Amino acid sequence: MTKDTGGPAFPVQSYVNADGETFESEPQGMTLRDYFAAKAMQQTMVEFDDAWSHHAYETEEFLQWAAERSYAMADAMLKVRDK
Repeated sequence: MTKDTGGPAFPVQSYVNADGETFESEPQGMTLRDYFAAKAMQQTMVEFDDAWSHHAYETEEFLQWAAERSYAMADAMLKVRDK
């Protein structure tokens, strides 16, 4: 099953060069899902920092949990966005 990525976060469909020529391009860069997850990760770290010690950041279990939580939030945001 492929996750809905929401498409590119900052799409650029065309641009004009210095000579005035217009070029079409495929969107590149991070997906909207990745962008949402990054924003969710910021809040996760703030909440965790307020409640726990910095030593927990060093554990693989914490990092995995934080990443999964961030992408779960991103997926929820994409789902609500499509309503």
